[in-house]
Amino acid sequence: MSHRILPNAEVDPSAELGDGTTVWGLAQVREGARLGAGCIVGRGAYVGAGVRIGDNVKLQNHALVYEPAVLEDGVFVGPAVVLTNDRAPRSVTPDGTLKRAADWEAAGVHVAEGASLGARSVCVAPVRVGRWAMVAAGAVVTRDVPDFGLVAGVPARRIGWVGRAGARLAERPGEPGTWECPETGERYIASPAADGSGATVMAATS
Repeated sequence: MSHRILPNAEVDPSAELGDGTTVWGLAQVREGARLGAGCIVGRGAYVGAGVRIGDNVKLQNHALVYEPAVLEDGVFVGPAVVLTNDRAPRSVTPDGTLKRAADWEAAGVHVAEGASLGARSVCVAPVRVGRWAMVAAGAVVTRDVPDFGLVAGVPARRIGWVGRAGARLAERPGEPGTWECPETGERYIASPAADGSGATVMAATS
């Protein structure tokens, strides 16, 4: 099996594409980018130089993934999503000259395994979106999202939990801290974070 690149897509010769990966028309994959097997890069999407993308990742139309982003296996990036790389962008330096790559240090967005970013959401680097988390359409993520977290709003805040199937979890009656997926029956356990921050972490029981 080999990859597929539509004639009007731009893929730098130094980019690496895994087996079964498809790059649709008007998409751009920059130098040194590495995409795993079975990925889909939608029409007009952008993958920055050196970006690392795992297997079976979907970038929908016009998604913009700026370097040095990392997307793990099974990530979904909705239409027109933006992964930024500069929290304080400027076109020019204080003396008015045009900024070049050497004039600033890029910060990356890390999207962990199975996470989903809804249409037109924005992740402001540096930030991590946890495993199997879900970012609602139009949300602006400015701080880390926990594993299985469901976040929404501007700025994004956690409003619930989701399971690996993408359905919102419900706490089991009479079993505080035990949550269940209404679609699969899979159970999850909520517990205090080990770092003493007071945050809650969620983990699947299997």
